[in-house]
Amino acid sequence: MTVSFTCILFLAVLLFLMGTACVMTRKNLFMILIGAEIMLNSAGIAFAAAAMHWQDLHGQVMVLFIMTAAAAEIAVALALIVCIQRRTGSVSADHYNLLKG
Repeated sequence: MTVSFTCILFLAVLLFLMGTACVMTRKNLFMILIGAEIMLNSAGIAFAAAAMHWQDLHGQVMVLFIMTAAAAEIAVALALIVCIQRRTGSVSADHYNLLKG
């Protein structure tokens, strides 16, 4: 039994909307980061579904690039969050104004 292309795309859209809602509504920097990761994973699911539907490997290669970019993003973002937490003592996005000139 295989899952249809539209069901997989529906899952990807649902995950993307959940990630977007998490990024827009949360104040905690870790939760914002998790929301961005969910959005990247949903894009990967959509590419993998397209690769399965059209029997082409380009979608799977794009998933590998997305996973690489997500790993780099998480490493840099966690380093920034730790630096911000050490300076302000909080991981709230409201305190994230240290880069203002």
